[in-house]
This record gives sequence, C-alpha cells and structure tokens, in this order.
Amino acid sequence: MNTIPLVNLKRQYAALKPEIDTAIAEVLGRQEFINGKAVTAFTSQWLAALCADHGAACANGTVAISLALRALGIGPGDEVVTTAHTFFATAEAIRAVGATPVFADIDRAAYTLDIATAAVSKRTRAILPVHLYGTGADMDAILAFATHHNLKVVEDAAQAHMAQWNGRALGTLGDAGTFSFYPGKNLGAYGDAGFVVARDAATARTIAKLADHGRESKYTHDLVGENNRMDEIQAAVLSVKLRHLSAWTERRRHHAKRYDARLKQAGFKVIEPHAKAASVYHLYVVEVANRDQTLAHLQANGIGAGVHYPIPLHLQPALADGGGHPGQLPQTEQAADRVISLPICADLTDDERERVCDTFLKIAQA
Repeated sequence: MNTIPLVNLKRQYAALKPEIDTAIAEVLGRQEFINGKAVTAFTSQWLAALCADHGAACANGTVAISLALRALGIGPGDEVVTTAHTFFATAEAIRAVGATPVFADIDRAAYTLDIATAAVSKRTRAILPVHLYGTGADMDAILAFATHHNLKVVEDAAQAHMAQWNGRALGTLGDAGTFSFYPGKNLGAYGDAGFVVARDAATARTIAKLADHGRESKYTHDLVGENNRMDEIQAAVLSVKLRHLSAWTERRRHHAKRYDARLKQAGFKVIEPHAKAASVYHLYVVEVANRDQTLAHLQANGIGAGVHYPIPLHLQPALADGGGHPGQLPQTEQAADRVISLPICADLTDDERERVCDTFLKIAQA
C-alpha cells in the first residue's frame, strides 16, 4: 500500500529536479552565498507576484514578524491583538520584541481572527491577524477596527501565498505583511526563508537593515539589527518554484472543492472562506468528534493526516504568565479539540484524494 503524505515534497522535487539543480549549481558557480543576485532577483519576482512595491527578504517567517513589528515601532510595554489558533511563532515573535500578545477569539467559519472579540487597552498598538490555512481573515473589519483605534496592522500570511481578499493579495493590505517559505509551505524553500512586505519604502529599508546587522553600508551601522538574511540558495530555489505557484494553487483548490463536495454532504464542518476571500488551502481542515480514533485509522492506512493546532496559544505553558485559562476563547478551544488536516498539495492525485475520503468516511464522526 502506497503512503499518502500530508505534503509530497519528494514528488515535487522529482518534477522540478532539472530546474532546481541548475539554479543551485549557478549559485555554487558564482560562489556568492549572501546578499547576491539570487536574493535580489527573488525579491523583485515576489513583489511583482503580489503586486506590491516594497519589501525585504529575511531568514524565516518568525523573524519576519518581529522585523515588521520592530520597524513599525512596536516594542516593550506594547500590546498586540492576535489569534490563539495558530502556530506558536506568531506569539513568539510578538514576545521577541518585548510586546505582549492579547488573544481574541476566532470566526469559526474560516478559523481566523474575529476582531469583534478583541479587547483594546491604552497599551494596544497593533493587530496581527493570521490568514490561517491559506484563508483570509476579515480584512475589511480588521482594517476598520485598526483605523478606529489608531492601530498598526501586520498580516501573518505565512500560510497564504497568493491568497486574496477582495482581489488583492493577502499580506499587502496592512502596514506590513509577513511570509514564511518553510519547506512545507505552498511556496517552500529547501530550508528556512521569509519575507516582509511593507506599505512604504522607508519601512522596507528599515526591515532590510534590521535583518542585516542594521547596516547603512558594509561597516556603518545606524541601527542595532540582527543576522537574519535570506541566503542565495534558498532564493534560487524559491525563484524556480515561484514559476509554478499559480498552477499549484489551482490544483490545491481543485482538491479542496472535491473534498468539500464529499465531506460537507456527509455532514462535516470544513473551512468556510469569507465571500471576499480566495483561499489557497495550505491545509485542508475538517472537524471530527472522534479525532484520536480518526487520526489513528488514517495513519494505520498509510495516510499522513495531522492536527493544526491542538493547543491554543493562550493555554501554552510558555505563555502561562499571560493569564490564559480554559473557557477564555470558546470558539478557538472547540476548534482546537476537533480539527484534523487531510493531505493536500499540488502533487496529490485525484485517486489518492478519493482514497483519503473513503478511508476518512469509514471512521470519522461529525
């Protein structure tokens, strides 16, 4: 029995091997590994793909958030409204700049930040929505809320490469937008890599300097920065993959539509994007009442299902000093107890997807 991984990176590499190997060989031939042609080229290509004007490459998606916050003046004593239904890095990056994450609940339909549940104080400086699973948070409501309270907006688009809100790329609507190119992402490097889109050129320049030791020139440092640059090999790989991203995205949407048709008909709750959101389905998530049993059954049958994310951030031990407690975020906590992720990627075949559905429906309970 062939296994079906959550994301089939080996199959993807096999299809791209000549392009990838050539791109890496060119970097090795130049012997230019940091701040070279590949990073410059990818930066231009990614901004063009997003229809954005300003941004900077960096080492990973986590530091992308902290760089954006620092560049926007968010730091010690400040509060940042965000979601607890996401990967730990979102809150980790807020803490890294000395700020405090303040968690709001989620809109259970799309599993994204419900800004109507946010608490604001005199210390609140920013909102950090996460476009989870590749599906946009309600940016109309978030931007209106931010304007009313005079807050910055930093979009965490780590899972939302080329996803849209009302026809515009997510990550380009706020004051800054951050991306991760972790290998398993829709656009993934062969290691860590990240990017920050900025609303204006000055912010983008600050982000670029902060990621490269705060340099004004090689030995002049007008900021205390960090060593968080994207390397040339990762940029070269990303440039190759970016050429295929549009086709891969349509294939993910194809699979999601067919998953929806079978699972919704059987009574299961799946991702329900807002009417203005065009999802890219980084993950395909469905709720079940018997998650442990379903997960074990899928894995026993060679299907690489997973759970994203079982412990909400307000209940994480590392953030216990924030005073989070069970029952604080009811929609978040209910979703965290029930969600399971099924295999989805451009390299998944139709037959594999149908096998996943057949196996899932034999055991899962809505």
